[in-house]
Amino acid sequence: MSPITKSAKKSVRQSLKRKSRNIGRKRKIKDLLKEVKGLISEKKNKEVKLLLPKVYKLLDKAAKKGLIKKNTVNRKKSRITKLMNKNS
Repeated sequence: MSPITKSAKKSVRQSLKRKSRNIGRKRKIKDLLKEVKGLISEKKNKEVKLLLPKVYKLLDKAAKKGLIKKNTVNRKKSRITKLMNKNS
């Protein structure tokens, strides 16, 4: 069923735009986490230490915007740090 009123049409446009933006942000986070995990497994600690602040910043921003819950962000940050410390 398509929207009828002007405000409903606008709401649909907004939600589609937000959805694509959110998907892009989540994809960016996933790709960066995958890259960091790959570098950790290759034991490239210097590169990881350079990327870590970038990862933290992205995760914290996602939590602030409500894209990801705060506890999820904290868990992801904790696990990455733990992995890095274990392999260094």
